[in-house]
Parts: sequence; C-alpha cells; structure tokens
Amino acid sequence: MPTTVSDPSLCMTIQTILTPGRVYMDVPGTSKKKILEFVAERMSLEVPTVNSAELFDALITRERLGTTGLGSGIAIPHCRFKQCPVPTGLFLRTEQGVDYDSVDRLPVDLVFALIVPDGDNQEHLSLLQALANRFRSGQVVNELRQASSESALYNILIRDELN
Repeated sequence: MPTTVSDPSLCMTIQTILTPGRVYMDVPGTSKKKILEFVAERMSLEVPTVNSAELFDALITRERLGTTGLGSGIAIPHCRFKQCPVPTGLFLRTEQGVDYDSVDRLPVDLVFALIVPDGDNQEHLSLLQALANRFRSGQVVNELRQASSESALYNILIRDELN
C-alpha cells in the first residue's frame, strides 16, 4: 500500500513557496557544490533581492553543520537568509545521481531547496517538516523520478494525495 501524505495543508504549503518557474529537470551536476551553485544562481534570478554568491555561501555554511541529504536520493538544502523576503522553494531533478554526502551514502537526484527570511524559525521548521513528509511517500518519489516534464514535476509536488 502506498504511503500517503497525512497533512492536508501540505499541498497549499508547497504551492505557496514553489512556482512552476522554479522547477527544473535533468539538471547537470557532478557534485553537491555544483547543485548548490545552480540553486543559488536560479534563486537569485527569481528573487531580485538575493545575491547568488551570498546565498551559495549560506547554503554551504548550513551543509557544514550536517548534510541535508535525507537518504533515498533526496536532499532538502535549506538556510535562513536575510535577503529573502518570503519563504521560497526551488525543486530540481538531476540528470544523474550526485554524491551529496547523504546519510545513506546513496546518490541524490531529487533536490528541494528552501530559503526563508532570518527570524522565521517556526515557519522554517514547519516547511521542512512538510517537505520531509511529502518525500516520505514512495509513490510521490517514484512519480517524480518518472515525470517527463517540469510541469509534471510541479503538479506532482503540489498535488494533494488525500483521497
């Protein structure tokens, strides 16, 4: 029996931080560093107040505290960032698995990056929990890996699985 999401507000939560324009597929990358550079560059294009070099440094600093590679090919890099006006997400599926120093040592191919304003501690934790819950669904993860377009990826991420 597939795992389902038990938080009915999850779909709305992801929809509020992720836009179709911040979903990417077949992203080339050979390392965690390259993936985080991609995230920082794309975020800075989407959020004018974000400086890509400073965001990259913030993401790397957070990774030094402990890997954000959850296992099973999934990573949720995140940080608090003063230049971020509102919680903002970006999702990418890599072209091939990347060594991400994950807890299970498996390559990562699904990455949901999250940046939140400084001081939004509770919202930051709530969003991380919602994302972790979403990626616990084996069905969702399999669908993300099989999706054939960025719009399909987006729709899978925001879909409410409660039936």
